[in-house]
Amino acid sequence: MQVSNAEVAAELDKIADLLDVEAANRFRVRAYRRAARLVGAFGRSVADMRDEELDELPGIGPDLAGKIVTLAHGGHLPLLDELEREVSPGVTALLAIPGLGPKRVHQLHEALGIDTVARLTEAANAGKLHDIPGFGRGLETKIMRALASGAVAQPRTLLSKAEQIAVPLLQNLWQAEGMKQAEIAGSYRRRRETVGDIDIVVAAASNQKVMQRFTSYEAVAEVVERGPTRATVRLRNGLQVDLRVVPEESYGSALCYFTGSKAHNIKLRQIAVEQGLKLNEYGLHKGVRQIAGRTEEELYERLGLRYIPPELREDQGEINVARENRLPQLVSVKDIWGDLHVHTNATDGRASMREMAAAARARGYGYIAITDHSRRLGMAHGLDVKRLARQMEEIDRLNDSLNGFTVLKAIEVDILEDGTLDLPDTILSKLDLVIGAIHSRFDLPQVKQTERILRAMDKRCFNILAHPTGRLINQRPAYAVDMERVMRGALERGCFLELNAQPERLDLNDAHCRLAKSMGLKLAISTDAHAEPELGFMRFGVDQARRGWLEAADVLNTRPVNELLSLLRR
Repeated sequence: MQVSNAEVAAELDKIADLLDVEAANRFRVRAYRRAARLVGAFGRSVADMRDEELDELPGIGPDLAGKIVTLAHGGHLPLLDELEREVSPGVTALLAIPGLGPKRVHQLHEALGIDTVARLTEAANAGKLHDIPGFGRGLETKIMRALASGAVAQPRTLLSKAEQIAVPLLQNLWQAEGMKQAEIAGSYRRRRETVGDIDIVVAAASNQKVMQRFTSYEAVAEVVERGPTRATVRLRNGLQVDLRVVPEESYGSALCYFTGSKAHNIKLRQIAVEQGLKLNEYGLHKGVRQIAGRTEEELYERLGLRYIPPELREDQGEINVARENRLPQLVSVKDIWGDLHVHTNATDGRASMREMAAAARARGYGYIAITDHSRRLGMAHGLDVKRLARQMEEIDRLNDSLNGFTVLKAIEVDILEDGTLDLPDTILSKLDLVIGAIHSRFDLPQVKQTERILRAMDKRCFNILAHPTGRLINQRPAYAVDMERVMRGALERGCFLELNAQPERLDLNDAHCRLAKSMGLKLAISTDAHAEPELGFMRFGVDQARRGWLEAADVLNTRPVNELLSLLRR
């Protein structure tokens, strides 16, 4: 039995969390976290790789390679059994609470004997948390709010992880006899950053054969429901998948209905009623006669609308815009000329500059920007002035050997608490591109955090604000910042903001993208790649940009290098 990369990565992350809770050797913890990230981003199924192939990957030794192979083929690790025996389930449940990583869970257990959510709630209500070193009243309040809001509930699945699970399932379904059409619908198709479950719509000659293949899929843990045209299963990882089989003449209507959103569908049904028609998942009907529904395009056209891309179907004005034939020509991956946020093994990346450049060139790009961390980020072995100067010389030598591809000299420089930058202007002014980022003091009040960013943007060498809200989906909320004021400040100063394509970031969100577009502020879609496979995250950033109604002209890196450099000049 083969297991998806996402499932393998989740098990490796679980091991790292449990080791962290036990305060294990930090290098051992880091090895499992690095392996989880690498496997999760890898473009090839690790189940198809041999031990020696995995052993060649950066940071994966023979022992870890063997464990990955075991997990990838459905095996279980004795180490995980041992850790789960040593760490109580209650302690593990604490890891789901925002603000509580493994180290803080360990502190809670050591200081107050907290090993369940109930005991944490009791201690928080009694005001005992803020006395623990490193917690404070702000974190205590944040934890209390999370507990009150039910934040310990199972989080939604990241789109990238859902993709690794849903795509192989769909490919398996296509092997059923009589398959005609099939697509993943729901929030997955609308490319929301997280999904609650998976919906699949199928048109086939034989419902029974499709149902049989679906319910017998190797990753299915439980068949919740099965009927002639619909079935629901729960996978081993807990994700629910719903299948609906419809006639070919209803496929477009069913796909539209199960793609949603609910609010968008209600608007479509209202339009149908206004025209004396009836719309449901089986088609558009005039009386008893079906007049549209075989394809989505046919359905929208019959309702007097231009076809609306799934990413826009959120009832945020797209219906009226489609009626007036003013829908945007959404940006696509093929519009992207290069990646403006890429790390190498000079700091915390896992590939050399030459390897990252070759991987980007293989994707058809014309340039990348090498943006390793600055010295403030000690855990990433950030660059000081001398090391950055040597890297710039190395880039010049590399560019001399390239033809038709440019490596831009850049850095991801820390924005310090007072708004100054981590490196002096004398070196930053010599770069092609300066990306500024916040990696500390996420707890500043909104006014101070906003002023901090604006002061950094005052520097003429500053070009792009990276991952502008600092959020990590399901892990860390955004810091408090007046995003509209930051965007206006960037526009006034000739700066730009980044849409970070890392699947756990996707920062900015879709609403921020629409706000930037309304102001005329261009955004850079960048991957923040730390290894060659992560350059492929660009598609998730583009998905988010499309949800934000962005066109190619709204995106900074949809231009060749000379035009890009002209826009970056302040």
